[in-house]
Amino acid sequence: MNNNVKIFDTTLRDGEQVPGCKLDTKSKLILAERIDLLGVDIIEAGFPMSSPGDFKSVVEISKIVKNASVCALSRANEKDIDIAAESLKNAIKPRIHTGIGTSDIHIKHKFNSNKESIIELAKKSVAHAKKHVEDIEFYAEDAGRTDNDFLAKVCEEVIKSGATVLNIPDTTGYCLPSEYGDKIKYLIDNVDGIDKVTISCHCHNDLGLATANSIYGVINGARQIECTINGIGERAGNTSLEEVVMILKQHSELGLDTNINSKLLNEISQKVSDLMGMPVQPNKAIVGSNAFAHSSGIHQDGVIKKRETYEIIDPLDVGVDKSSIVLTARSGRAALAFRMKEFGVNLSKKELDNVYGEFLIVADKKKEVTESDFPTMLNNQNIKYG
Repeated sequence: MNNNVKIFDTTLRDGEQVPGCKLDTKSKLILAERIDLLGVDIIEAGFPMSSPGDFKSVVEISKIVKNASVCALSRANEKDIDIAAESLKNAIKPRIHTGIGTSDIHIKHKFNSNKESIIELAKKSVAHAKKHVEDIEFYAEDAGRTDNDFLAKVCEEVIKSGATVLNIPDTTGYCLPSEYGDKIKYLIDNVDGIDKVTISCHCHNDLGLATANSIYGVINGARQIECTINGIGERAGNTSLEEVVMILKQHSELGLDTNINSKLLNEISQKVSDLMGMPVQPNKAIVGSNAFAHSSGIHQDGVIKKRETYEIIDPLDVGVDKSSIVLTARSGRAALAFRMKEFGVNLSKKELDNVYGEFLIVADKKKEVTESDFPTMLNNQNIKYG
């Protein structure tokens, strides 16, 4: 089996559905260009049927993306599919992403339909999309809560109709990782023709399991992960691109890799945050401002002696210049001496003991001691500097 995991970035489609984070076409183009440079395999550019603005964005993104496939979302009807195909005419590698809900709750309450009708609609939609482009991704919405036997039947039929990718979404973020992984394995073991298509993981984070579910998905045979930068998306968000990429990079024993240039992760995270007006939480894995920051004296001492004692990722690997030693009341002498040295002052042991007393007085009054506090601390101990 191929060990390369394709990264399907849906920041500009599913990610943009966050309330208050609407992007105009100009902003989408800026991000699309950078996402393409990041090394993603597929960019989901939008849902063309949803609005003239979204249609225009997909058209313009299709013109500038040089490396990735450009994907347009549609529902399972001919009009949606035709408009998606029209929006992709300039794409070097176009993909139509069409599908329908397959869980009992979707079939009964969303569509007021039955399983046989859903299968027929799924087949027709894929076959119609195939008239426009070769690369067709089918999504079985709410696959996470869909009976595995029925899901396998749907998958088998859409493969016969021409689907090249099967998207198995945990739309509500319901599945446990083992449950989602078992679902992927069940499809691999029970769907005729499954070896001819790529299985894709599309997991939501309602229970905080999106990243874990996606990783279990690829461990069990999926070879595409659908994700967003910073994990943005509806409700609690989507699978975080930077998390799955770095998990696969760190856990080389899995034998799985991606085409992502991880050194661009921090930069693109900040750009997405700025353009969407969506701050990244400080403790966010990989790209949060505290991801490589240390304030505990024990941790600081360890990191100063050997970074790997408390960091499993080299900050440079994700585009961060260096680890941060943040001075607080919990910091010890080693951290203060380290930061003083960065400031240009090498303290003797006695000087360090004296300045450390000054430091604790300041640290008890402030959340963080910065270099702007150093001159006063040094002057109070008659230590020359500069």
